[in-house]
Amino acid sequence: MAQNVNRVVTVDALFQLIWGMESLEDTRTVAVHISNVRKKIEADPANPERIITIRGAGYMLVARSVLQART
Repeated sequence: MAQNVNRVVTVDALFQLIWGMESLEDTRTVAVHISNVRKKIEADPANPERIITIRGAGYMLVARSVLQART
């Protein structure tokens, strides 16, 4: 995701990059790992601002400059 800042990365692409195989529709594994990362980097993991979910598409790592522009 760090190589694709501000771009949506699909769950299938993440699964392939991390585990080197097709997800076979086991996307929950990726969601659990994303949740664990959010707990470590987000101020409020229940309302993420750094790693956001793009429903039906995947996840996006948001650049710090975009976050600063929001406030």
